[in-house]
Amino acid sequence: MKSFERLVLPHLKSFTSPLLDPLQFAYRANRSVDDAINLALHFILQHLDSPGTYARILFVDFSSAFNTILPSLLQEKLLQLNVPDSTCRWISDFLMDRRQCVRLGKNVSTTQCISTGTPQGCVLSPLLFSLYTNCCTSSHDSVKLIKFADDTTLIGLISNDDESAYRREVDRLGSWCSINNLELNTQKTVEMIVDYRKVTAPSPPLTLSDSPITLVDYVRFLGTTITQDLKWEPSICSLLKKAQQRMYFLRQLKKARLPAQMMVQFYTAIIESILTSSITVWYTSATTRDINRLQRIVRSAEKVIGCSLPSVQELYVSRTRGRAGRIAADPSHPGHSLLKLLPSGRRLRSIRTRTSRHKNSFFPSAVRLLNAL
Repeated sequence: MKSFERLVLPHLKSFTSPLLDPLQFAYRANRSVDDAINLALHFILQHLDSPGTYARILFVDFSSAFNTILPSLLQEKLLQLNVPDSTCRWISDFLMDRRQCVRLGKNVSTTQCISTGTPQGCVLSPLLFSLYTNCCTSSHDSVKLIKFADDTTLIGLISNDDESAYRREVDRLGSWCSINNLELNTQKTVEMIVDYRKVTAPSPPLTLSDSPITLVDYVRFLGTTITQDLKWEPSICSLLKKAQQRMYFLRQLKKARLPAQMMVQFYTAIIESILTSSITVWYTSATTRDINRLQRIVRSAEKVIGCSLPSVQELYVSRTRGRAGRIAADPSHPGHSLLKLLPSGRRLRSIRTRTSRHKNSFFPSAVRLLNAL
């Protein structure tokens, strides 16, 4: 069955890809977790360049999101996305009347027919969920709704203490979820406020579906820890700890007299991949101390292997140029408009920034790196 699903997947994408919400970053070509984080940060930092502004960020958590999809409603949404009726009917038939049972040791439960949700491990499930939530978008320019599969983030860009648009969008999101049979997990849904103003008034508490939302100082967003002051030390410390743990295995390989080439491959796959996790997000805003701590891991690996390895800075530059180049070449990417060529066609237009935190974020930094080529 999975083989047939893999045949259906590109067929389904061929109809729906041009109509997908540009701020849905999951399961799409030339989209990544880093893109979602970088664009979210760009929205926030660009807004905070203006005086008297702050941002409220709602990190939404769903309860068993994939298990609550209604096939009949999904079929309607697919038809609206120009998916052929025959394909829609096949998908509905595929999702409905699925027989399931539970085995525990030698005991087997009675068989139940399931007609909601998408099967666990199904090739089509991630895309079907993205299509199911495709119409969930913000209706106001000052509120951005960023999605990565079922990870949904609502960013309110507040000016002059006017939160009315943001709160309307929060209520609208709650209503949309209720209509579409998606259950919000209000206990795990949290909010964070990014506010650099010297004088601030207490923010009224936020409620979602009549439940109060917890206000937090930091949150794990798509694998990266983001704090309310947008500092990256907690995230980098986590990466350092993981990389140091993996250095043990590299030393064991050295003791086993593994060839240097194989140890380099191990380092690249197991240790370097940790050091560079979301590096385009945090590198230019990291402290010198944190960068040096990361570089010490690289130097330790060089001593173990006995050859030179790319520095953290070199990895950042190559990853950023590669990522920015692919965004610039993709007109459908939501960050494409930020990487515009000047009339000369040789350089990119610089992004205006008023603060160092905005200047050091991904898009302005990427423009500088590409223009330096």
